[in-house]
Amino acid sequence: MTNQNGVTLFVGTRRGLFRIETDGAHREWNIGAPQIEGHEIAHVCAHPTRPGRLYAAANHNVWGAHVYASDDSGTSWEPLASSPHHPEGRYEESLKAVWYLAMTPDGRRLYAGIDPAGLFVSDDDGESWQPVEGLNEHPTNRFWEPSKGIFAVHSVYVDPADAQNVFAAVSAGGVYRSTDGGLSWHAANQGVRAENIPRQNPEAGHNVHRLILHPGGRLYRQCYCGVYRSDDSARSWLEVTGDVPSDYGFAIATQAADADMLFRIPMSNSHMRATVDGRLRVYRSDDGGASWAERSAGLPQQHAYVGVLREAMDTLPGPSCGVYFGTNGGHLFASRDAGDSWQMAAGFLPPISSVLALTV
Repeated sequence: MTNQNGVTLFVGTRRGLFRIETDGAHREWNIGAPQIEGHEIAHVCAHPTRPGRLYAAANHNVWGAHVYASDDSGTSWEPLASSPHHPEGRYEESLKAVWYLAMTPDGRRLYAGIDPAGLFVSDDDGESWQPVEGLNEHPTNRFWEPSKGIFAVHSVYVDPADAQNVFAAVSAGGVYRSTDGGLSWHAANQGVRAENIPRQNPEAGHNVHRLILHPGGRLYRQCYCGVYRSDDSARSWLEVTGDVPSDYGFAIATQAADADMLFRIPMSNSHMRATVDGRLRVYRSDDGGASWAERSAGLPQQHAYVGVLREAMDTLPGPSCGVYFGTNGGHLFASRDAGDSWQMAAGFLPPISSVLALTV
């Protein structure tokens, strides 16, 4: 299928990475064979200055965790020369999983967030990795602890307007920011509820599920307790949870052309981790989280007890705003009108862990 002026989705699953193509009108979907077979793909990112260059965080319960790279837009993949990892003896395992990958706007530095919680950088395209000790050895790390199924640094962002501003999230630990390119870090959780922690107004220890940075500089976060917005580089946070079925969830996404447009999918609670009342609902805000409206036409509204993981939703800019998300039941949903209507793009894939949307 010719994909001119179309969309390519890189859908990471527990059993490999799928490249899925569609035309701009979402009339037809072409699902390629799985790549990096058998690995769980936690995250995929695109190189900002080298078209066709992609990186994937791939984890296997036998073969271990690796960063893979592609130079042909995901047609083929090879592991990088080395993997980021803690020194032996610091944790029981020096590398359990690679969770997140991010690049500086000039494409010269690659960040990797890993489990056990650590942030690493490579300035030679993965030939070697160095620890970001300002975060890994932060004085508040004594308050970090594993959340259910993860003890990792994730959601790493470099400000496209100023590469000295770097943001990262720790589960469970909270959001941290650096204003000097990652040398020093500050806990950035002012104004965020932490009802799962006995301490009042803790500096660190927050269970942040997802952090996103809009290209214009605004930050949003979905936490164990609510959704928050920051307009001052994470120095303070305003709760924008609103009147939705639950303040719990993982996946949130914003629209690159509009910092006020935000999407979220509420989950029931930490025990069930599935849709509230078995209804798969997307909520959209057009005013930075001040108000929310359900946008679920075309999604199953009965007996759909599925979850949507933190990296499993993405958007594309443009007048109509494409939105894409996958469930841990292996179903991929797409909207070409900012969530006003949805269609199932693919079904019966392995459980979906990440989605990256790119225009062609």
